[in-house]
Formats: sequence, C-alpha cells, structure tokens
Amino acid sequence: MSKDVFPQSTPELAATRKKLAPDIHDAFTAFSKRVFADGALPAKVKQLIAVGVAHVTQCPYCIRGHTRAALRHGATAEEIMEAVWVAAEMRAGGAYAHSALALDTIAESQGGHGGS
Repeated sequence: MSKDVFPQSTPELAATRKKLAPDIHDAFTAFSKRVFADGALPAKVKQLIAVGVAHVTQCPYCIRGHTRAALRHGATAEEIMEAVWVAAEMRAGGAYAHSALALDTIAESQGGHGGS
C-alpha cells in the first residue's frame, strides 16, 4: 500500500489527460510554455514566483514541479526558501487582512457599527 497522499504523476496519466481532451491539453501546454519563457521577467524569477504561488495554493505537484524548474533555471536553495517565506507571509497576511470581516461581524452582533 502506497503511503503517498497524492498519486504519482506518470507519463501514462499525462497521456490519459491528453487523450481525453487533446485540444485543451495542447492549448494549456502552449500557454504554460509561453508564460514561463523569458520575457520582461527571466524564467528563473517566474519559476520562483510559481514556487511561492504553489505553496499558497498548496498544490504538491506544483511545488515539486516548479521547485525542480527553478533549480534548472539556476535558482539556489536559499532563493527557493525565500520564495516559500514570501508565500507564507502573504497567506498569513490574507488572514490578518480578512480579520476585518470577523471584527465587523462582532461589532454588528453587539449592536455597534462595523468598521466599513
């Protein structure tokens, strides 16, 4: 019995996705290649952004894939870890910012007026 929470991504799985929706698969692949190509931002920076975003979305496949891609594009372990810390701050920052909703609801329930 596998201890993996998520099934491993395999060539067979990729082939099945492509077989079931070939046009969409090809469009997504082309879009992805263009997004991560050098442009105003170099590919390494784009991959570091993707590492951070992958940690916010908590996609294990994206974390592994974009970490590998960042390394291939010359990112250091330190740069990758800083991208992860940026993601952690942004995720925590979102909770902090959205606490205004809870505080507003508390104020409303106590007969006061909210902060909006």
